[in-house]
Amino acid sequence: MTQLKPILSHVDSIPSTAGKFKPDKSSLYYIHHRLRYQTSLPKLTIWSTIILSLIVLFFFLSPPATPAPRRGLRTTTSYGGSDWECRIKLSAKPRCRTGHTVLVTGAAGFIGAHASVALKRRGDGVVGLDNFNHYYDITLKKSRKSNLLDRAGVFVVEGDINDGVLLRKLFGLVHFTHVLHLAAQAGVRYAMVNPNSYIRSNIDGFVNLLEVVKSSIAQPAIVWASSSSVYGLNSKVPFSEKDRTDQPASLYAATKKAGEEIAHAYNHIYGLSVTGLRFFTVYGPWGRPDMAYFFFTKDILNRKQISIFEGPNHGTIARDFTYIDDIVNGCLSAIDTAKKSTGNGGKKRGEAQFRIINLGNTSPVSVHKLVSILEKLLKVKAKKKVVLMPRNGDVPITHANISLARTELGYKRTMDLEMGLKKFVKWYLEYYDVKKKSSW
Repeated sequence: MTQLKPILSHVDSIPSTAGKFKPDKSSLYYIHHRLRYQTSLPKLTIWSTIILSLIVLFFFLSPPATPAPRRGLRTTTSYGGSDWECRIKLSAKPRCRTGHTVLVTGAAGFIGAHASVALKRRGDGVVGLDNFNHYYDITLKKSRKSNLLDRAGVFVVEGDINDGVLLRKLFGLVHFTHVLHLAAQAGVRYAMVNPNSYIRSNIDGFVNLLEVVKSSIAQPAIVWASSSSVYGLNSKVPFSEKDRTDQPASLYAATKKAGEEIAHAYNHIYGLSVTGLRFFTVYGPWGRPDMAYFFFTKDILNRKQISIFEGPNHGTIARDFTYIDDIVNGCLSAIDTAKKSTGNGGKKRGEAQFRIINLGNTSPVSVHKLVSILEKLLKVKAKKKVVLMPRNGDVPITHANISLARTELGYKRTMDLEMGLKKFVKWYLEYYDVKKKSSW
């Protein structure tokens, strides 16, 4: 009521006799403006509420904005292009009709680089795949690519086996007859530092690859790297493929054993031809820096103390050291003797081949002997410290029974440890440009 008082005071001043009143323009404008303002308030409130409600609703229902990819991170959309596809197809083309077309995963790795070059040199088509992770010096991996793979004409796709989009694109571009699957998170002791990397690479990545392979119209045969580590706490030597492998001593071993079981399931359900190769302590030029022979060489040359493990009661620690060329020959023989997969587009057409085979030297050498050979080749006396082997996943001895490899693959070991280490030391000194200073 109080709000109407100014308005009513103006109404009272209007005379009752018509025709004699001259309205005050300012007063009429004031009355009109006030009445209009008063009647518009409810409408303004209603419309404001509606608009505010719509803004809030839009905010909550809108999908979150996708951040732009950070510089340096590869996404699936960065793959492709006509030049990229042409290079893949060219690298995948064998020199003759009877040649294989092989996808090599882990191609910039130690075994992967040597195997890729060997396949390419004999006339097979080869496409490499590697994610160039930082588990060890990435410079060494890139050097393998530039010095070995590029020179041999092997094109390496930089990508991850967990990238299903990339794998499907590769299989869409090329009809692979074989997959040599060597990509993995390696190393026994590193599993105590980064266990998830083993699950991601050795299990998730393997399953992702198998999923793409089994969905192919013409499934390729698979040859893949298992490990002697699957024998775990088995005390019976030499290790045979028939021995129990249900007592892994490390997470790495457990993931490799899981890989064997997963491979068998895909073989049984989808008709994939699978050959698993259990490698025994591979060494040689362009090797892995986390291996004992490699870092012993480095530390001996730098006059640093090295730790030599012993078992309880001064028990001997020994390994079945196998030279890289023998392992590569075994891989190529496994590819050549692999039977075709029987599935097509994810449907099994018949029973398919499944093999697990040891590849070793069948001649274990103690760590003490390994060090003495390195001392002789380097002409430097090692500063040794003997310590009890910790519980970090290592086992006292590895020793391969290679009877099945001889039968199935025609496998022969050709290199003893001293000759193999001589080749490794020669490469090491050249690669790292080391000037030897004898301490004998």
